[in-house]
Amino acid sequence: MAVSTADDVTSRDWPLDIYHSLKTAGVSQLCYVPDAGHSRLIQLSHADRDIKTTVLTTEEEGVALAAGAWLGGDRAVLLMQSSGVGNCINMLSLLASCRLPFLTFVTMRGEWAEFNPWQIPMGKATQQALEIMGVTVFRLEKPDDAAELASAAASLAFDSDQQIAVLISQRMIGRKKWTETK
Repeated sequence: MAVSTADDVTSRDWPLDIYHSLKTAGVSQLCYVPDAGHSRLIQLSHADRDIKTTVLTTEEEGVALAAGAWLGGDRAVLLMQSSGVGNCINMLSLLASCRLPFLTFVTMRGEWAEFNPWQIPMGKATQQALEIMGVTVFRLEKPDDAAELASAAASLAFDSDQQIAVLISQRMIGRKKWTETK
């Protein structure tokens, strides 16, 4: 069985809006653990010769990659799902201790119309877990807000050396369901 997005939640291409905001902010590296909710943003980044993309085996590698990118003079973004936030808790202490900028976009699970009970506990804990580690959290609930929110988050992260997470509502990525594969 595979998971698919069943709903077309919007006609607005909000991942393209986020992509343009990241380009404007000078982001040159993007890392991720594959996630259907980020697939459009990942595709756009892979197609851009000026953005180096890195597939991760686990999300905490992305925290280290973002720190190393900054120390090397680049701006990086980590894309992950809410279930991956728990994997990053210890690594997030590096960012606060060293006062390194950090920007992550987190597709939420365990919220609206969730079909997988395993996603619910971390979905409920994501925002609080990030905040406990000193990360400022914003929520993206409406496609029309994507460009402005991504731009503001990038500015806070890279211009003010802050740790920022943008949580993308499960309604934004659409309802998921199990489908039969043959």
